[in-house]
This record gives sequence, C-alpha cells and structure tokens, in this order.
Amino acid sequence: MADSTRWSRIVLAGVITGAVMVAFGNRGGDVKEKEKAPARTSIVPSRIDIPSLGIKAPLMKLGVTDGRVDLPPYEKPNVAGWVKDSAVPGDEGSAVILGHVDTKTAPAVFYKLKDMREGQVIKVVRSDGKVAQYRVDTIEQISKHRFPADKVYLEDGLRLITCGGDFDWDNHEYRDNLIVYATLVKT
Repeated sequence: MADSTRWSRIVLAGVITGAVMVAFGNRGGDVKEKEKAPARTSIVPSRIDIPSLGIKAPLMKLGVTDGRVDLPPYEKPNVAGWVKDSAVPGDEGSAVILGHVDTKTAPAVFYKLKDMREGQVIKVVRSDGKVAQYRVDTIEQISKHRFPADKVYLEDGLRLITCGGDFDWDNHEYRDNLIVYATLVKT
C-alpha cells in the first residue's frame, strides 16, 4: 500500500542531508577557486537495469519541493527516480535512486528489490551513452526512524531506496526502508 505519507521520513532525512551535501560541496574559498570548479553537466541517468531481478525501468529526475524530495508519480509505478541533487551514476559521489515498492493494487518498480543479493550487478544507462555498472555490497532494512542519511547521501556509490518491512495500517506507511548499497565497478 503506497501513499505519499510513507515517504515523509525518507524525504525529511533527504532534505536535511541535502543541506549537508550542499554545505560539504561548497566549502567556501575565494571567488577564483569557485570559478575553477567544473560546472554540473547536462548528463543524466535515463534507465536502470537489474538483470538478476528482471528490472528495466526508465528514470525520471526528482527534485525537492517545499523541502521534500519529489517521488515518482504513483500513476507510473514502473518508473524510478534519480535525485538530481545527488551524483550522476558513474560519477564520483553518492547517486540516489528511489522507487515505489507497490501501489494500492499492484507491485511497483522496486518490489523485487528485497530479493537483491551481494555481488549482483546494477546498470544505469546515462544520456551520454555510457553505462555505469555497480556491484551490490550490502542490503539494509532499517526503521524509517533511524534512516542512515550520512551513509546514503555522503558516501560514494549507488543507493537504491524503497519501502520495506511491515505495513503500519494506522499510519498508512511501511515501517522500514530497504536500501541497496553498491560500488561502481566500471563506466
């Protein structure tokens, strides 16, 4: 069962950590140093492929609205979303991709994520034609109250996030998040 309320804890952690990322990314310095910094490219991820789970899904950009990370629309359950303020998959930094586990009536794009295993491959196709290939390091199911924002948003690698655990019928949300941590092996 999916609704926007269940992501609120993820979103809040993401927004707080996003502010930390901005702070870490902009450490001051003089204007000349800032002028030397490379401009953000227009390269974006366009598709995620997880061969072992049979997942091939388009990616959309997710921004932040009113202090909350946007989510892929529930009307498009087979679409995942890349948090555009995170790294482009294949580049240095933390690349974060979110997807729904289900809808009110059916499984969604990351429904099978719970079956992911260490060592399996995740591929992200980019708009520049490159494919960033990752190897799964760990899978973590953790309470939304203990969301590991620093580990998700500040450490290098790919992060896939969806809901998991038991469904809390009173609050209409899952109690946990399922997070896949993966390391880049080649672009």
